[in-house]
Amino acid sequence: MASLLKKWTELSLVKRIIIGLIIGIILANTIPNAAKPISIFGSLFVGALKAVAPILVFFLVMSAISQHKSGQKTNMKSIIVLYLLGTFLAGLVAVIASFMFPVTLKLGLGTGTGNFSPPGGVTEVLKTLLMNIVDNPIKALTNANYIGILAWALLLGLALKNAPETTKIVISNIADALSQIVKWVINFAPFGIMGLVFNTIAVNGMAALVNYAQLLVLLVGSMLFIALVVNPIIAFISIRQNPYPLVFKCLKDSGITAFFTRSSAANIPVNMALCEELGLDKDTYSVSIPLGATINMAGAAVTISVLTLAAVNTLGIDVDIGTALILSLLSAVSACGASGVAGGSLLLIPLACSLFGIPNDVAMQVVGVGFVVGVIQDSCETALNSSTDVLFTAVAEFAQWRKEGRKISILKKGKNK
Repeated sequence: MASLLKKWTELSLVKRIIIGLIIGIILANTIPNAAKPISIFGSLFVGALKAVAPILVFFLVMSAISQHKSGQKTNMKSIIVLYLLGTFLAGLVAVIASFMFPVTLKLGLGTGTGNFSPPGGVTEVLKTLLMNIVDNPIKALTNANYIGILAWALLLGLALKNAPETTKIVISNIADALSQIVKWVINFAPFGIMGLVFNTIAVNGMAALVNYAQLLVLLVGSMLFIALVVNPIIAFISIRQNPYPLVFKCLKDSGITAFFTRSSAANIPVNMALCEELGLDKDTYSVSIPLGATINMAGAAVTISVLTLAAVNTLGIDVDIGTALILSLLSAVSACGASGVAGGSLLLIPLACSLFGIPNDVAMQVVGVGFVVGVIQDSCETALNSSTDVLFTAVAEFAQWRKEGRKISILKKGKNK
């Protein structure tokens, strides 16, 4: 037994996750009635990540800001530009794809949207974001309001810059301890993903998605194009080096986990660990990763654009190039606010639909379609969003290394020295 456990721990995390994935698929097809006992592994894994992520982000950001020395360089400006550019281009690609491969919907669902209510406009989305910034810190931690957590961590970090070194060491030690807890939790990822995959296949199945295959192909195809074409082009322009080893590393180590957890927030610890493995500056990624989980929403921009134009096509509304560009921009702005809206990107579809004068009841039926295909759509969206957080953080730092004349040996032996 001891030798078997040793061989298991010697396997890379990705290989262990693949084994868990295969076991989950096999169990779902052989004993689907055992959904509750097996799927609890997935619930426990995601629950543990979600539990530790808010307080981890709080202490990491506070520690990084409090220990930041004046004149010490970070790449936050470049990272934010990359986040916003990537989200806008995602919306634009989705609009172009929708024009090239128009999709219509079978509306009349009327169910599946739960008790959610969509935001009334861009003003309401921005108001929600601003209110989240001034949220009570305890409430922000309890509700995993990452915008509020970031705001309070930044303020406390700035206030503690002149604090005694012993105080800063204590904060740093707490951040390190939380990081260690995260490593322990991540070691259970194979069992967690086994439970998540089992639950998805046993409970939802794939039959419900057959009628929406064309919509899914357009959604997933657009996201793959962003991940494998647009993002690598952005990365290449910045680092002037083959970006695909870095792109595939981010997709493998971050995207796969995010695909199954379906939560950018839960994937923050995974992304932190990946940034550390890549040898990135902790002062930068401890801020950029949680920030990316709130504003870097390329997948959400794709979902909003595709489903909105599907509604437009269904109703036979003509769309000119100017309006399409406005939709791309609106999708990007709305996507950046998706983390502050209950229901995420799907509940921002009515906001985009209002651009074309589509009635709210029709828009909410489109949201219903989104919930039907959400089994795959939401997973792919989260994988794209989360893996891009690490990609753009790394790209910004590697671009700075290139300017300084430092050699960029991407992923050589798993690390950048």
